[in-house]
Amino acid sequence: MSSPQSSVSILLPFYEAAQTLKEAILSIRSQTYRNWELHLLNDGSTDAGPDIAQELSSMDSRIQLHHLSHGGIVNALNVGLERSNAPFIARMDADDICHPQRLEKQVNYLEQNPKIGLVSCQVEHLASESSQQGYAEYVHWINSLMTPESIHLQRFVESPFAHPSVMFRRELTNLHGGYREGDFPEDYELWLRWMEAGVQMTKVPQTLLQWRDLPNRMSRQDPRYRLEAFYRMKFQYLAKVLPKNIWVWGAGKTTRQRAAWLEEQGIHIEGYYDVDPKKVGDPQIGLVVKHYQNLPPPGQIFLLVLTSVRGVRQKITSFLKNQGWAEGKDYLLGA
Repeated sequence: MSSPQSSVSILLPFYEAAQTLKEAILSIRSQTYRNWELHLLNDGSTDAGPDIAQELSSMDSRIQLHHLSHGGIVNALNVGLERSNAPFIARMDADDICHPQRLEKQVNYLEQNPKIGLVSCQVEHLASESSQQGYAEYVHWINSLMTPESIHLQRFVESPFAHPSVMFRRELTNLHGGYREGDFPEDYELWLRWMEAGVQMTKVPQTLLQWRDLPNRMSRQDPRYRLEAFYRMKFQYLAKVLPKNIWVWGAGKTTRQRAAWLEEQGIHIEGYYDVDPKKVGDPQIGLVVKHYQNLPPPGQIFLLVLTSVRGVRQKITSFLKNQGWAEGKDYLLGA
């Protein structure tokens, strides 16, 4: 069992990660903050990863190796939570690298800010292939969300954190539950559930994790990360904060399909606004579509922006702000 004296329990699940595991573990051992325990959760690996983990755990009593049958990351993480007694829980993945001061900075922040339940940090994107440009853009976006207010407002766009960058209070899992197994990304569902319960989340304004984007990353392969599962899960939480009658920005086919998933949650969509005048009155769409320049003054309707292209989304946000619309009050970003 872990020692109750430990200040931080680090959960590092791994599966077939022999290529990068040692570097990840060594980055933990190099931390300036020394009062930690590392739970290496072997999720049924068949490569050399368990041998690497065994060798390193034998060199440091703070490292505990747990051999599990292959049950997936949610099972591994929840086993780690059950076997951790520290007041703070930090996440780490087998293909990422911690800055030496990561734990120190995050522990200090949580100790000095008792109202904050979870603290993350900015991350550096490690990738060499141009095909991974999408992740680079995503990292740029999450690195721009630094305050509890901005994270809360834009929580329905995408997950506002790199999962291995977070540290949270252990008591949150007792109050609001741990990771859930299901047809959705386990970390994003956890953040939405905790924020719904009022948990405040923020980031240390420093780059404290190198986030490696490998072609076999789970978010590229696991069926839980397909777009339909992603939207259906987050719309369950989004519907709880929306008025029952809304308008949607974006009248394209994909946006209308996603809006239909939202209607399954009991939200009535009165119509759509779009930048393309050809969509206005298009009989093939068969819905009320108005041009964005005909938006009423703020306060008359509630608008949900479901346009998912990041550059376009920023232009929409700038336009709405210039028109006096307040994010969170008059509109929300949902894609």
